[in-house]
Amino acid sequence: MIRINCSPPKKFLLPVLFGFMCLTGFSQRQNVPGEFWSKVRYGGGLGLGFGNNAFNLSVAPSAIYQANEYFAAGIGLSVNYAKFGGTKFTAYGGSLITLFNPIPAIQLSAELEQLRVNRTLELIPSGSLKDNYWSPALMLGAGYSNRNVTVGIRYDVLHDSDKSIYTDAWMPFVRVYF
Repeated sequence: MIRINCSPPKKFLLPVLFGFMCLTGFSQRQNVPGEFWSKVRYGGGLGLGFGNNAFNLSVAPSAIYQANEYFAAGIGLSVNYAKFGGTKFTAYGGSLITLFNPIPAIQLSAELEQLRVNRTLELIPSGSLKDNYWSPALMLGAGYSNRNVTVGIRYDVLHDSDKSIYTDAWMPFVRVYF
């Protein structure tokens, strides 16, 4: 005779019970229509960098979820153009953004960005060399906030002077959210 044990293992009982209690606890909260979208803010940033025979322009629209008065997180798109020396870059991609305001006037930020870079090296007289690749950036920043506008500076900790679209690891920014 074959005997089949239908009882669940005891080591799985506690996590299942805990999960059920969490779900029933969340179900007691009434969901107000539009509550999520009322905390979403739209805007983005502009970046402008200058260097020795170098230029960089960045336009980055984004949307963030303002979890509370201190913390926000969201996503963004990015389009960049850069030129330095005989090299031209165009890049596009996306980013994950976190913002932290320890006090209303100060905003700390972290942004993980992944860009698809199209690079053209002007080689005289032999023509040009084209290169396409992905370039990551992890920018940590600090700025002064006044209502919806933040002006500051950020630092790309993954900056690679040979591959980065940015002329320098340091980059000023203006960020606006409505």
